[in-house]
Amino acid sequence: MTQEIPKSLAPVAGRPFLDHQLELLASQGVDRVVLCIGYLGGQIREFVGDGSRWGLSAAYSEDGPSLLNTGGCLKKAEPLLAERFLMIWGDSYLLLDYRAVWEQFNRLGLPGLMVVWRNQNRKKPSNVRLEGDKVASYNKVDPGPEYDCIDYGLSVFERKVLERIPPGQPFAMETIFNDLAQEGRLAAYVVEHPYYEIGTPEGLAELESYILQQEGSQA
Repeated sequence: MTQEIPKSLAPVAGRPFLDHQLELLASQGVDRVVLCIGYLGGQIREFVGDGSRWGLSAAYSEDGPSLLNTGGCLKKAEPLLAERFLMIWGDSYLLLDYRAVWEQFNRLGLPGLMVVWRNQNRKKPSNVRLEGDKVASYNKVDPGPEYDCIDYGLSVFERKVLERIPPGQPFAMETIFNDLAQEGRLAAYVVEHPYYEIGTPEGLAELESYILQQEGSQA
């Protein structure tokens, strides 16, 4: 499916996934997005443009000839980011109150916040262990039975966190999550609704079914 288009433009219910995602973000009060693009990123620029179609302002940060992974591309986008910002994976469709997440992040005063769902190994192996209102441990390699949550696909950071990432090199955000959790500086925001994503054919089909059901109920 993605040999000729980037994953975020994969069709979902007759429209590119990114169309659904930006529509959702705009409905939650988001007014500016920075798109970190790599594989076939020119198609994303052409589709989104300046973002005005969704009532957004869109900017772009492109990996270049070498893909920089999730953390490396965010580091490259650093000059475009606000002092505090939301980060959402490019294949995630998340039904939650974004304003409430933002408010909790600002209230707690920690450098990072991860939205988590009590997955209990239902969708994928759980990889987050909580202690109170913080992420105590994040482990995607060999999590034990005490890990009952999973990262949801939405996080909030202070921009100074990006000082931990070396510029111009591939770098995974999992390292940032791990380090902040070990330092006791990664807040947790727990949601009840499972996430939607298009990272697998099964996930794409599940999201498409949900969107078609919503459109049918509004007809």
